Amino acid sequence: MEQARTLYMAPGVASKWLAGMSYLGILSLVPLLMGRDDPYVRFHARQGVVLWIWEVIAIYSLVIPGLGRLFFGVSGMLCFALSVIGLVAVLLGRAWKLPFIGNWAESI
Repeated sequence: MEQARTLYMAPGVASKWLAGMSYLGILSLVPLLMGRDDPYVRFHARQGVVLWIWEVIAIYSLVIPGLGRLFFGVSGMLCFALSVIGLVAVLLGRAWKLPFIGNWAESI
């Protein structure tokens, strides 16, 4: 298993606000569009968009009888936990590669 990558950066207040929005659902599109020049914001925005897509897929999985509810419940808890971890990383000024979605986010 690959160890989580931690980057230490010194982001400004505006960068932290934009990066923090990355983990708030559809608001992750705002930093993706506005923070293209800032590598710190871009890192968090990519992870936030992948997390948001996962949440949308989880909602649509409710259409599947039985298994959909289970997937939605597990995904909801995981997405919430990953969002909190991402927000903590932003508050600490770090760029932590989140488990499950970090590798996908790099390809965006």
